[in-house]
Amino acid sequence: WDYHMQRLQSGCERLGITSPDVCLLKQEALELIADRSEAVLKITVTRGISERGYKPDPYESPTRILALFDWDGPDSDTLKIAVSPRRLGHNSDLAGIKHLNRLEQVLARAACPEDVDEALMLDHRGHVIEGMMSNLFCQEGQRLYTPSLQRCGVAGVVRALILEIAKEQGEHIEKGDFMLQDILQADALYLTSSLAGLRFVSRISGYDWHARTADVHPLLKEAARRVFD
Repeated sequence: WDYHMQRLQSGCERLGITSPDVCLLKQEALELIADRSEAVLKITVTRGISERGYKPDPYESPTRILALFDWDGPDSDTLKIAVSPRRLGHNSDLAGIKHLNRLEQVLARAACPEDVDEALMLDHRGHVIEGMMSNLFCQEGQRLYTPSLQRCGVAGVVRALILEIAKEQGEHIEKGDFMLQDILQADALYLTSSLAGLRFVSRISGYDWHARTADVHPLLKEAARRVFD
């Protein structure tokens, strides 16, 4: 909850939207959840109701939408993924924010083969950024690295948790620009998200790559434990 609220507040601030009161959101969320033990709570904040045109009304009141969906828990199966032909555009003003303009992901999903679970998305320079619905971590031996999200991509809360655990334990996770050939050198690939959890990639469609280790990195094991166990 705290990670999601921090990201929501940060996104609102960067987009110039008045952030909703976190205590009020929590109260509303608890009322909506009631006695449900497992579910997906989706919180959406919009700038509010306005007239036509792009200029925001400085007096408009933000709209908050809370919706609850059924959920069976994170899937533990390994993933078969592809590499999306769709590319992410650079926009440092929006990089990291989970905003409502998901057209790039919609087009990528439409172009994704039906027999794969996810797809890696590259930017127009060929750097691997993320999955369509997830963040990427790569393992070589005991080295962990993850793409930088300085120019595009969504900074997921599980990604933030993993980076914080690494800091707590004095471990280093390298953040940088990685080409597809760098990713194909990894011993193991993981895709992370709040709903899917931490998923182990088994193979990449169209590429001669398969996981070379079945031992999940200890940092990632600890993240999975904190989120879902």
